[in-house]
Amino acid sequence: MPGTRLRYRLTLVTGMLECLCFAGLVFGFASLVFVLKKDGYFSDLCVSGPGTNSTDCSRQDEQFSLIFTIASFLNNFINLITGYLFDRFGTTVTRLLGISLHTSGTLLVAFSTAAFSNMLFPALSCIAVGGVLFLLTNMQIGNLFPAHRSTIITLYNGAFDSSSAVFLLIKVMYEQEVSLRASFLVLSFCSIIHLVRTFVLMPRTHIPYTVPQDYTYGLDCGKDNTYNEEQSERVREGAVTGSQESSEKDYMSTVTEDGTDAQDSGKKVASFRSCVLSRFFMLHLMWLSVMQLRHYLFIGTLNPRLTRLANNDPDLVSQYTNAFAMTQLCGVLCAPWNGLILDRHKGKPLAPGETEQEADLRSSILSLFLTCLQCLLFSVCASIPSLPLQYLTFVLQVLNRSFLYGGTAAFISIAFPAAHFGKLYGMVMSMSAIFSLLQYPCFALVKGALGGDPFFVDIALILLTLLVFLHPAYIFFHCRRVARNKDDQTLTMGDKGTIMAEAKL
Repeated sequence: MPGTRLRYRLTLVTGMLECLCFAGLVFGFASLVFVLKKDGYFSDLCVSGPGTNSTDCSRQDEQFSLIFTIASFLNNFINLITGYLFDRFGTTVTRLLGISLHTSGTLLVAFSTAAFSNMLFPALSCIAVGGVLFLLTNMQIGNLFPAHRSTIITLYNGAFDSSSAVFLLIKVMYEQEVSLRASFLVLSFCSIIHLVRTFVLMPRTHIPYTVPQDYTYGLDCGKDNTYNEEQSERVREGAVTGSQESSEKDYMSTVTEDGTDAQDSGKKVASFRSCVLSRFFMLHLMWLSVMQLRHYLFIGTLNPRLTRLANNDPDLVSQYTNAFAMTQLCGVLCAPWNGLILDRHKGKPLAPGETEQEADLRSSILSLFLTCLQCLLFSVCASIPSLPLQYLTFVLQVLNRSFLYGGTAAFISIAFPAAHFGKLYGMVMSMSAIFSLLQYPCFALVKGALGGDPFFVDIALILLTLLVFLHPAYIFFHCRRVARNKDDQTLTMGDKGTIMAEAKL
């Protein structure tokens, strides 16, 4: 129906705009720190050096780093709870919680002052958690366009990354005499738009995969040829136990050694526990955790890093901060490349005996490998103390980050049953968040024992990054093993057929 297709497209476009403008604001923290320092936040922690005109603001930098560490930790760790919430209560409840948290956070920043700098701790945390709830509820929109599902998931994650440039816009307006309070009040009032979209262009429960013919949602979900809440949930369960049967049957039957429950895999969905204990999940967790730590440490320490490389020149620091924030806008342009890599086999005939699930998994190998390679190059460039080289570092950082988070969600949707997507996505993000807490000890080590020079920490991270190549390597050998087993089965069946024919003769 034309009206239904139009609704699908409106949901897609408005979802991308929501992620682009609101979801990942906290990752533009480097731009916001510049403004906060100008307004005197935590300035009482700066001390003048004895007998010199220099001022030591390392304790101020530590506070800002701690704020970002807590916010980025909650941004991921809370996914364990929100993933369950989304699977259990559906889209509307999850989005209303996200809107409440996001609005609370922006209002806290708007009414904070230098005298109440500690308000930034709950404020940035609320903004981070509210934003990730926007992303979580929007990723299901890919189910409306099955031929481009991975592309849409990665596109939304790229928009999430690019939304960090909103803080750059706030910084630029601040330099044009627009106060920090006014900017964040505008963000608070935008909650009205989120509410309208929640009730008009989003389902009450979930968008099923695969989508039934003439499926619709929103205000007119009570009309003919539509699905109310109960029907939508039945369709979703049917999609998991029915349509997933053909796409996941072979995968679950061939990864028994990875900890998944292969018994009657064609008739029932693997348990959540078996998915979490599988090698696929463990390797994917390690892959995400290591690269995410590299990114969080880079973003959280960018301001002091640039200050050191620019020899405390505030104009140079502002210039490079703006350049970093501008490159974040490219995240939404980079992310679809990963989606196109993941979906490059769609529409092509499958190999003899190959299932769609196996084809999707095989297609993910190149995406995983390129993400690892980008992170390695990014880490090498970040470790070289050259200010002009940071432009290349910024480009590699945004490219890698777009591939990282889009690939994380896409791989989980490929490798595991759709019934557990919210919980598994929440689990992997939550567990990787615990690992990301290492960023604050690393920052303290740089500021303390290493005298502000992050070189040795950067070298350690480069060596740690080499471990992430284990993930695509394991998937590659797994796919080869599955293909070889199928070839052996085909030969065995052929031999049996020959023997039976000879026996009949």
